[in-house]
Amino acid sequence: MSKRKGHKDFVTVVSSIDAGALLEVIDSHKQDDIIEVLKQQPIEIREKVEEVSIDMWGGFPKVVKEVFPNAKIVIDRFHVMQPLIKELNQLRQKAKIKIKGSRFIGSPKKERM
Repeated sequence: MSKRKGHKDFVTVVSSIDAGALLEVIDSHKQDDIIEVLKQQPIEIREKVEEVSIDMWGGFPKVVKEVFPNAKIVIDRFHVMQPLIKELNQLRQKAKIKIKGSRFIGSPKKERM
């Protein structure tokens, strides 16, 4: 099977932020595989899940809705900020801003005397 450039074999990591614990590592990134593994937990436990943080892969919302019926879906901050930072870097390059560590477009802060 040929793979597209930049695509590798993915795993799905399930953890509890509240408990600070790794719960599951699923050796797949396919909806059906993830659903099958997660549904091994009793529905009584899955119904208690209130919030699920996911990346922006399009398949995760379906997984969450099917496995955790009462959970709100939250896109994790890293995956929200990553494309914004990439775009900001491109704008900085076009504007020829070369201040090391700069995350702002515009004139640099004046040094205090």
